[in-house]
Amino acid sequence: MPEGIEIELYRRAAARCVGRVIDEVSAPDSYFIKGGATADVLVEALVGRTITKTDRVGKLLLLDIDDEPDVLGLRFGMTGRVIVDDDAAIEKLEYASGRDDPAWDRFALSFAGEGTLRINDPRRLGGVELHPDRSTLGVDLFRVAPGRLATALGQSRVALKSRLLDQSRVAGVGNLIADETLWRVGLDPARPAGSLSDDEIRRLAAGLRRTIDRLLRDGGSHTGRLQDSRVRGGLCPKDGTPLLRRTIGGRTTYSCPLHQV
Repeated sequence: MPEGIEIELYRRAAARCVGRVIDEVSAPDSYFIKGGATADVLVEALVGRTITKTDRVGKLLLLDIDDEPDVLGLRFGMTGRVIVDDDAAIEKLEYASGRDDPAWDRFALSFAGEGTLRINDPRRLGGVELHPDRSTLGVDLFRVAPGRLATALGQSRVALKSRLLDQSRVAGVGNLIADETLWRVGLDPARPAGSLSDDEIRRLAAGLRRTIDRLLRDGGSHTGRLQDSRVRGGLCPKDGTPLLRRTIGGRTTYSCPLHQV
């Protein structure tokens, strides 16, 4: 599923469209248009205008139009992919089909001259929105520093993993990134978020950055060392201990009972 790492890969693909003039907007699925807009509103706002910049906050991809009078936000839910000029930024998501079925194209921009940007989403869980509200999002996962992470965790008794998955606290961390990071730094995902010491918060912040850098370099959230062991009966890749399989924050969670404390 798309997590912050996948959205960064989408942003890099979308950056190829910077400087292009939008010639046509295709928005055939009204359910996919968010924020009270309509297909006609998107056409009026976008056609004839230029993509000048791409950005990302957590799992939200942003396209600046004509130096920010308008900003188009793209969300991808569980199965959405960006396809630029018929080249998919990610060929197949972990829990989705790799087919590029035209029936799943929920939104597309065609550019003057040539080229397209499409969102292909079989489950329709993403969406497009003009001027999306970014104020509800926490610190971006690529910008987490110890102080900002300490603020995000607070003194909460909520499970550490649940706090990391809360997009209003840390934007962009998903299930796979959370499990991989906590496994790498040796922290129990069920611990109260507010129980971490200053040293543990520094360790977690540094570990999150190292983890996302590695996963980004290797091609996605599904490329972690823990990934192949995230099955019933899986063994810890570090010490061979049978992994715990629990539901934390509503998500299936794998952790090592020996070295994650």
